[in-house]
Amino acid sequence: MLLTIDNLKQAGAFTGRPVEREIKWKQGEQELTATVYVRPLSYKSAVSDILAMSGRVDGVAGRIAACICDAEGKAVFTAEDITGEADPERGPLDGNLTMALLTAIGEVNQAGKPTS
Repeated sequence: MLLTIDNLKQAGAFTGRPVEREIKWKQGEQELTATVYVRPLSYKSAVSDILAMSGRVDGVAGRIAACICDAEGKAVFTAEDITGEADPERGPLDGNLTMALLTAIGEVNQAGKPTS
């Protein structure tokens, strides 16, 4: 295959539209449900992973920031929103919500892949 934009499009080499997922998590005694959009792993997540390896961004926060987006694919969070650095008064993202978001990211990126 000749490496061209059109050939890459046909091969599915671009992530395309985000995938809608419903997540649930407990906030204290209350169970909450939300609709999120997950961008499949892409160039943005690769850049975040490289920044994490160099210590410039938290790896988990960077992965969430790179993958959780709105319906149009625009980021919902920055890594600093998740770690709490963007607003120390607000603090970091809740642990249960963090795990729910990571689960949704994993589900989208494991779609169609065989499990061992």
